[in-house]
Amino acid sequence: MVEILIKPIVTEKMNLLSDKFGRYGFKVDKRANKHEIRKAIEDIYGVKVTSVNTMVYAGKLKSRFTKGGVISGRQNAYKKAIVTLSKGENIDFYSNI
Repeated sequence: MVEILIKPIVTEKMNLLSDKFGRYGFKVDKRANKHEIRKAIEDIYGVKVTSVNTMVYAGKLKSRFTKGGVISGRQNAYKKAIVTLSKGENIDFYSNI
């Protein structure tokens, strides 16, 4: 289960979505499907998941200019899952701090 969820996405936009609609974002394994993601979140956090939406992001090309010339590289591709919880449920990412 832990291999499916890579890390939660904690940004201002995701915090707004979680407060307003009860949606939380996670970076997940690219091979995981919606059923596996739902089961992993329900098992780890002990909440009831209503729906799971997934997006696959392609890696972006990045380059920067240095004294030694142009350095080019590529960011890794990743899969993102937006999970909607049932009414009244929430996940506290900061409880372990």
